[in-house]
Amino acid sequence: MSYANSSQTNITAGVQGRGILEIVLFSAPITMPCCVFLFINGVMLFTLRSKTIFRETSRYILLFNLLFADTVQMVLSQLLYLLAACRITLTYPVCGVLIMLADLTHKISPLTLVVMSLERYVAVCYPLRHCTVITIRNTAVAIIVIWTFSSLNILTPVVLLLDFPFEDLESLQMKDFCAEKNMFVGPVSDDYSKVYTYFLFISASVAVTSSYICVMIAARSASTDKASARKARNTLLLHLVQLGLSLSSTIHKPLITAISKITGRVIILRIWSISYVSLILFPRCLSTLIYGIRDQAIRSILMYHLCCRLKRSIIPAKAEVSS
Repeated sequence: MSYANSSQTNITAGVQGRGILEIVLFSAPITMPCCVFLFINGVMLFTLRSKTIFRETSRYILLFNLLFADTVQMVLSQLLYLLAACRITLTYPVCGVLIMLADLTHKISPLTLVVMSLERYVAVCYPLRHCTVITIRNTAVAIIVIWTFSSLNILTPVVLLLDFPFEDLESLQMKDFCAEKNMFVGPVSDDYSKVYTYFLFISASVAVTSSYICVMIAARSASTDKASARKARNTLLLHLVQLGLSLSSTIHKPLITAISKITGRVIILRIWSISYVSLILFPRCLSTLIYGIRDQAIRSILMYHLCCRLKRSIIPAKAEVSS
């Protein structure tokens, strides 16, 4: 009898060990790039707060807001992914808060890109009015409006859920992992979310494209600084790329759902991992890569902070090995 119990215990331990190993092998290729992106974004956020010129210049303040929203979005996405990979279920209220925060930070990015594009448009087309229009106070007001507008949009689906029969639920504990599709989202709320997302990205695309066209027209004028107009034009073009990548994250779920109907589980997991890193994680780090490399004021300070932190993490490791 004891031998049978011992065998049963060993089998259970072996199954659990294989389950843990499977989770580690599945999550490691995604968690590692996320940690690298978070480290780079964290250093960039610290860099933008390390100098007075960054804290008192409107475009750097807007960049900090964009990076902050992208970093929070990355953290929440990775947290939800790890919870799903470890098969940890949450209660509906906790999951709802996480989903709302992730959706909020996702909507912040395109609106911030619009304001950043308008700032570049004013700098090139109305250089004499730039200092009076683009002030720190006006920039702070714009950021407050962005967060307030996005927050109100997030609260709208919550109001639409008031008619949901919560008393019919057996328990607040979710039976599946935390995801928007597993929440009790009604058809009206789902349609509202889709319409708002389409409206947001179409409006943002029109605003950024219009700014790009106006800067191109202004660049042909004899009174415009050619170098400044060229830099602004390239920046706006990069904003369009960022907006496109941010929009691509919205097709991640429908794409995986469509592919899952025609492929096996192993293939769909590989495709999901690749698309998750390329469509969700990487665009959140793109702003750091773009401004960290292109902007001379940021590049030197960013590389200094990156190198110092890498050296500080490598030196203790060498000391442990030598001892």
